[in-house]
Amino acid sequence: MLKSLKEWVLVFMIIGAIMLIGNWIGYDIMPLTALPGLAVLIGISIAGLVIHRLLPFQMPSIAYIGILGLVLTLPGMPGSEKIVEWTGQVSLLAIATPILAYAGVSIGRSWHDFVALGWKTIVIGMFVLLGTFLGSALIAEVVLRMQGII
Repeated sequence: MLKSLKEWVLVFMIIGAIMLIGNWIGYDIMPLTALPGLAVLIGISIAGLVIHRLLPFQMPSIAYIGILGLVLTLPGMPGSEKIVEWTGQVSLLAIATPILAYAGVSIGRSWHDFVALGWKTIVIGMFVLLGTFLGSALIAEVVLRMQGII
């Protein structure tokens, strides 16, 4: 467990540094301003991973992380206003970019497994991405027109 914890902390620190830089370059939020929110997000994530390892019943670790984040930000919880204020300084896209890059590297590391799936998987994946993009664009178009923004 201690080895896993060290690995998690190292990975979160690397991803956190990338997130701070992305938040700074992409959204003009200074790293020192975003650092408390990022520290809270990393702390909640690590706590959720530890809870996942300690509890005997199986539930995805993302569920523990989400529940912990929800409970900590409930109105009336001590410090919830500060947590919401701090995490509000971290852009969602600044979080998603390094995580997606990490996922891409993970796929690259298991290239033999990916190739074993065959060329049909690539075609299906392309259609899934195209459908997701077009569906998102259609929903955005409808919502923005309903709001009168475009």
